[in-house]
Amino acid sequence: MRGDPRRVVAFGAEQRVRLPALRAGWLTQTFVHWSYPVEAVQALLPEPLVVDAYEGAAWVGLTPFVMADVRPPGVPAGLPGVPTFPETNLRTYVRHPGGRDGLWFLSLEVACPLMLAARAAGVPYHPGSLRVTRRRETVAYSGRRWTGGTGAAGGSGGASYRLVVRPGGPVERPTERDVWLTSRWRAYTRRLGLLWETPVEHEPWPLADAGIEVLEETLTTSAGLPAPSGEPVVHFSEGVRHVRLGAPRPLPQAAAA
Repeated sequence: MRGDPRRVVAFGAEQRVRLPALRAGWLTQTFVHWSYPVEAVQALLPEPLVVDAYEGAAWVGLTPFVMADVRPPGVPAGLPGVPTFPETNLRTYVRHPGGRDGLWFLSLEVACPLMLAARAAGVPYHPGSLRVTRRRETVAYSGRRWTGGTGAAGGSGGASYRLVVRPGGPVERPTERDVWLTSRWRAYTRRLGLLWETPVEHEPWPLADAGIEVLEETLTTSAGLPAPSGEPVVHFSEGVRHVRLGAPRPLPQAAAA
C-alpha cells in the first residue's frame, strides 16, 4: 500500500493565499517521523477526520523550527515586529470526507506568548521554554512545556524534548514518501463544534538528509500516543521564507459531520 490513490500530495502549494492573515518564515526545520498503527492515531482525531495512511500506517511528526519575520499583511519584513522565536509541532496527517488532505496538530509548543491568541481558533498551543542552537555540524533543539497545561488528550503539563541532528547532503530528487511527509497545504482545527480549515502557501521545502545524535521526548505520550518504536524517518531543511497563512474558515456542516 502506497500513498492514497485519490491524490498524490503536491510538492508545491495547492492553492494561492491571496489575502494572508499572517506572513512568516519557517527556518532551521527538522522533520522526525514515526509510523503508528492507524487505530492508535484515529482515536485522537475528532469526527469526521480520518487518518491519511501511507504504507499501511499512520505517521506522526515531531517538527521543531524557528519562526521568523512574523507579521500581519501589509507590514514590510524590514520593519520591527514579533521577535524570532522557536516553535515545535507534533502533528499527524488526515483527510476529511471531501477527500482533502491536511495536518492535525496533536500539540504545538511555542516560546512566544503572543501566539497563544491562536487558541481562539482551536490551535493547541502550549507556552514553554524552547531553544534552537546551531554548531558547526549539528543543530540542537530543546523545549519544556510550562506546567499547569494539558495535552491534546488531557495529558499533564511539563512535556519536554531534546533533539540533536546532523544535517547531511541535499535531497536532489525527493521520493513520494519525502513529499508526503513534509508537504501539506492546509491544517484543520476544531472549535465551536465545527471543523475549520486554514490554507497555507510557501515555496517547496529544500530537503536534506539528516541523522539523529540525541532524541529524548515525552510529547508523544503526553498527547495520548504510545511511545514511538522503531527508527524514525528524518529530514532537515534550512526552511522556507515566504509563508502565507490564510484566515481559518469553517467547513459546511455536511462536510464536517
